[in-house]
Amino acid sequence: MHTRVKTGQISPLTRLATRRAYWRRKIFSSLVTGALAVAASTCGSGSSGSPSPAPSTGPTPPTLVDPPTIRIATTGAEPRQLIVAVGERVTFINNDTQPHDIAGGPDPATPDCREIDAVGFLAPGQSRQTAPLPVARTCDYHDHQNHAPIFTGRIVIR
Repeated sequence: MHTRVKTGQISPLTRLATRRAYWRRKIFSSLVTGALAVAASTCGSGSSGSPSPAPSTGPTPPTLVDPPTIRIATTGAEPRQLIVAVGERVTFINNDTQPHDIAGGPDPATPDCREIDAVGFLAPGQSRQTAPLPVARTCDYHDHQNHAPIFTGRIVIR
């Protein structure tokens, strides 16, 4: 049995279809918003769900490593201070998800230790060595891409 609908009125089937479409859009919108919120909260945080350790307040004691290697991660360069012998090279490894541009000197305004400049730009996963470090001295380095103090350090050449 069909009921006639007067002109200007919405049929019950049209109302039902409109309600269903409204709720589909509402649910879809909620799912997209939730997915975006999750993506935004994890994007670039470098967090694996566990709290990150508090940054140290004092300088890291010098470390003698064989072969001399400095690893770069989201938490910074480790070790922050490295001891090497005269003539050795230091390998920088980028374990971060971001690129880094390693250069000699404490900051971009004060270049020093041109041997470190040989490392240069490191894409995520890349590694490169400094030129041989020929003179006993202390060389600072920094990251041109990220000027945060956690991406600076020192190489002590003995």
